[in-house]
Amino acid sequence: MTSTQAAPLQVVATFSIIGDMAGEVGGDLVDLKTLVAPDADAHVYEPRPADAMAIARADVVLTNGLEFEGFLSRLIAASGTDASIIALTDGLPTMEEPGGGHYHYVNGEAIFHAGAHDPHVWQSVENAKGYVANISAAFCAADADNCTQYQANAADYSARLDTLDAQIRASIDALPADRRTVVVAHNAFRYFEAAYGVTFLSPQGVSTEGEAAAADVAGLIREIRAANAGAIFGENISDTRLLERIGEETGLTLSGTLYSDALSGADGPAPTYIAMMRHNTSAITAALTAE
Repeated sequence: MTSTQAAPLQVVATFSIIGDMAGEVGGDLVDLKTLVAPDADAHVYEPRPADAMAIARADVVLTNGLEFEGFLSRLIAASGTDASIIALTDGLPTMEEPGGGHYHYVNGEAIFHAGAHDPHVWQSVENAKGYVANISAAFCAADADNCTQYQANAADYSARLDTLDAQIRASIDALPADRRTVVVAHNAFRYFEAAYGVTFLSPQGVSTEGEAAAADVAGLIREIRAANAGAIFGENISDTRLLERIGEETGLTLSGTLYSDALSGADGPAPTYIAMMRHNTSAITAALTAE
């Protein structure tokens, strides 16, 4: 789009968390399409022809980067788009992935997601502000006439993220030091752990079937007991069979659902990034303070 065009900026966001941030910065000035819907796992997403068409007509495509969207390179090539492809983690501090990747759990199977760096950068609110700054810069570069509005929207949103960050810190700081370990389905909360001081344990490559899985589960159970983990959570993008099995062995019952890689639908508890982080924090602190 040129600066003289009045039509909305055509924007594609790869998954729901980025889509929400893009909507906050772009408002009515952008026509936004999000590829991977709420409650869906971007790692296993199968693109549709309509996705290639949306990217083909886009001015800006917002991605997470760090190999999070494994489907994207082929989709962009197939679309033939001239859009600006923006990786929102560019310039942000990232953590290396131990073992070169992490596991997801789909239908009871462990699926390895390879990558040199942990892609779940948004799980720190300070990092989310970096996403917002990169979105604002991308929109300004594509639509200079409306840059002032994009920057104002980003500033307003960043101020609300500052408030969110302070609320999370206050909630976690109120927890006893020996009640800050929980169990989740996949290793997606390392940035939250580093920023706020909650330890997350998760299975690594354990499917729900087979003798080898039994041995690996036993190792995780020993780790859970040694760390005195206080709660176990499902995730909206994973099935809970493995966690239920771990809970049976450790005496922990599922304490609810955390939202890691995708928002909830509009009627759920995490329809926006801010609501997602508030819900996750509230669920964790409630579980760890329960008798």
